Amino acid sequence: MKHKNSFDAQRRNLLRLGAYAGASGLLAPFMGSAAFAREMLADNRILVVLELSGGNDGLNTVVPFRNDDYYKLRPKLSLKENTLRKIDADYGLNQYMAGMEKLYKDGKMAIIHGVGYPQPSFSHFNSMAYWHTAAPNSGASYGWVGRLADKMLPKGAPYPVVNIDATQSLAVRSREHVPIVFDDPTRFTPKGGASGIKLGQDAETVNSSRSFLRDIARSANEASSQVRNAWKSYSSPVDYGLVDLDLPKIASLIEARIPSRLYYTSFRNNAFDTHVAQPNLHSRLLTYFSDAVYAFMQDMERIGRADDVTVLVFSEFGRRAEENANLGTDHGTANVMFAIGNGVNGGHYGTPSSLTDLDETDNLIHTTDFRRVLSTVIEDWLQYPNAQDILNGKYDKFGIFS
Repeated sequence: MKHKNSFDAQRRNLLRLGAYAGASGLLAPFMGSAAFAREMLADNRILVVLELSGGNDGLNTVVPFRNDDYYKLRPKLSLKENTLRKIDADYGLNQYMAGMEKLYKDGKMAIIHGVGYPQPSFSHFNSMAYWHTAAPNSGASYGWVGRLADKMLPKGAPYPVVNIDATQSLAVRSREHVPIVFDDPTRFTPKGGASGIKLGQDAETVNSSRSFLRDIARSANEASSQVRNAWKSYSSPVDYGLVDLDLPKIASLIEARIPSRLYYTSFRNNAFDTHVAQPNLHSRLLTYFSDAVYAFMQDMERIGRADDVTVLVFSEFGRRAEENANLGTDHGTANVMFAIGNGVNGGHYGTPSSLTDLDETDNLIHTTDFRRVLSTVIEDWLQYPNAQDILNGKYDKFGIFS
């Protein structure tokens, strides 16, 4: 390598930084040069994970309008055939998903049916933790995105994962790396940590601690500066709609060639928890979601990165098959997922859950373990060859990617 000595010195600093940042909550690891990043990240493929928090109602998102049992279970909440955006002879998208309809009909969206996991939890907190870790009922400490970063990247890699949120998601928690976590890029500044200097330490230790803290501050300042500059430079004519789901922030970093391949964002605050008066609320949520994702893909076309990006969409669970007495739906089980991008083979994948063969709680029985989808994305999109290293098991893949 051209700058071997420099690289070795950077790596030692990175290892120290990772240890400190993991303990102190510092958000920004060392940012290597663009050339260094390009050498490390030979493949340009990017994964953006979008979480629909609260439990999206899959049955009123991708509607099985040919199935009479759907209408029997939901005499008031069911969506009539003539209101849907039909995508084939059996299914229609909610009428407010104009952007998603375009993506599907352009062959750029895969719909994966019946997605869930064994022994499902109806707790938002527990079920989301199972999805974040890809380890249901295990109490795992690290997220699947974080574990993926650990396997794909050397310790101290710049921008291993970017998480747009007010707090760090468990999904991106990593043993070896410190994810970049921010909400408002204009206010993204390093957070202070422990002083690192204690009474009674000798002069050599004190000087070492001071030097270490200077390295931390310099690295963190560089990270926050690059994020702020990327956002400041970003200007797009693309309309993301009323709720952009933080996707323009991700677009700004991709346009600025920030060397991250893993991004994580969410539709926050349990927005999709539609127990009461679902129709109007769910329609608005799907409008925001559909508009934002379609706009993001248009933005990727604008900057010439559309071939490099896949968006993976999930929710922690679906809703109960039968409507409740409050014109809503309660916590359920199996759901749909979406994979969106130019590299996607659009269409339906997996087997839809039966609407008559329900479990003992009158919920849908999942037909697709969500780790099958993750395995497909990890190996066939990001081209890490051993998804079982991350998922602690081997899962059959779908042919979602070209």
